[in-house]
Amino acid sequence: MDSDSQKIKKTILIIMYARMKKLVLLAVMACLSVMTASAQKFALVDMEYILKKIPAYERANEQLNQISKRWQGEVEALTQEAQTLYKNYQSEAVFLSEEQKTKKEEEIVAKEKEASELKRKYFAPDGELYKKRESLMAPIQDEIYNAVKELADAKGYSLILDRASDASIIFASPRIDISNEVLSKLGYSE
Repeated sequence: MDSDSQKIKKTILIIMYARMKKLVLLAVMACLSVMTASAQKFALVDMEYILKKIPAYERANEQLNQISKRWQGEVEALTQEAQTLYKNYQSEAVFLSEEQKTKKEEEIVAKEKEASELKRKYFAPDGELYKKRESLMAPIQDEIYNAVKELADAKGYSLILDRASDASIIFASPRIDISNEVLSKLGYSE
């Protein structure tokens, strides 16, 4: 009888072990399915790459460069006038009365101030160049943003990073780069 009870105990242990194994396997599978269901999808875009492929961006950049050069020329012309006034003042100073010197010095300071104010007007952080850049680039950036947002909504991306501006990305699989999809959405094929 002893051997029969031992056989029964062994059989019960084997059955319990098999059931426990199934329960553990089911628990692991349940955890994995929950983690997969709540997993977030990520993607990357390369804004530099995208912008280089958009002709309107290149045209806007060229227009900004031309405006910038023209305005820089205006500032340099005023600066040169101030330098010329100063050189003339230095060569004539010995022949001028105190009143004439004061008048010439005021002219020089006024010309330098005019150049400085013009430079600030055009190139300050809130200056004309910034405003022009904003007016030319904002529509392009908005169009790209909307295309990225539509792709994110359609494909369920929780986060899309710009690989061009994030220096902390050391490696990213090319499989998650959706730059060409963004270009296609915008009507530019690769």
